Amino acid sequence: MKAIVITEKGGPEVLQARELAQPVPTGNEVLIRVAAAGVNRSDVLSRSSIAYGKLVNDEIPGLEISGTVEALGPEVKRWKIGDQVCALIAGGGYATYKTIDERLCLPIPVGITLLEAAALPETVFTVWDNVFKTSRFKAGENFLIHGGTSGIGVMAIQMILAMGGHVYTTAGTPEKCKFCKDLGATLAVNYKEEDFVSILKPIGIDVILDMTGGENTQKNLEVLKPNGRLAFINAMNGVKSEIDILLLMANRLQITGSMLKPQNNDFKAGLAWEIESLIWPLIGKGEIKPVIYKVFPLEQAADAHRLMESSTHIGKIILEV
Repeated sequence: MKAIVITEKGGPEVLQARELAQPVPTGNEVLIRVAAAGVNRSDVLSRSSIAYGKLVNDEIPGLEISGTVEALGPEVKRWKIGDQVCALIAGGGYATYKTIDERLCLPIPVGITLLEAAALPETVFTVWDNVFKTSRFKAGENFLIHGGTSGIGVMAIQMILAMGGHVYTTAGTPEKCKFCKDLGATLAVNYKEEDFVSILKPIGIDVILDMTGGENTQKNLEVLKPNGRLAFINAMNGVKSEIDILLLMANRLQITGSMLKPQNNDFKAGLAWEIESLIWPLIGKGEIKPVIYKVFPLEQAADAHRLMESSTHIGKIILEV
């Protein structure tokens, strides 16, 4: 099979095409003929940062795919050959074939193409796990997402609105701020020109989903209401932060963080069941839609990573296989 592998830690140029053996499904695995794969910030970090682990021989990035079931392991119960699915995976998406635990596959939502479906798993799972499960977001609460036009941001805005919340966001250009407001955000703050603390503190935020870290950590605590919750999914502005612990204590604030990639299949399967039951119907009704910025052929994965690193995109970047 054709695959894009990380040949060494470094820039986008280290992503190279290789011919590898096609995997064979065992146990409860299905073999998916991949139609498309989503590109995520985690893929960039896996490629470039030793902090994300030592390089595995012929390591294939990619955390979400869509495609068609091509073969079945002997213990598969739900799926049959020819079914079209999307799936959350822990790597290996930049390839023509991928084996995956059948419990991590979801049917393609009504009205969604295979290409669009590749934009769903990583974003929906991340928002569901961090915002709705861990942070216990409830209808009527105020929600802040930093980076509102990222793949995660676009999905978070829509999921919060669909579940009855009020969305606030930060973005880095007037165009991006307008996009967030057009998508339904109550307010979008241009963080390059405005101080989000002075604007949002009087409003009060219940839940924050943060991918920035660094100096924003203390600022986040300052805009939270009592019993507010802050969930980290990345630290693009730095992994070290200083916080006012007395503020944390006085307002009974909660700070959490998570990575989906290293979680076991049982954990992810539990999320998949909840998402299919509660979020997939909203996608079928058109209340939540994938937003795709640009599609690259699989062979141009390096160019897709360059676009991701530029942070100029709005929505998801997809590789078409």
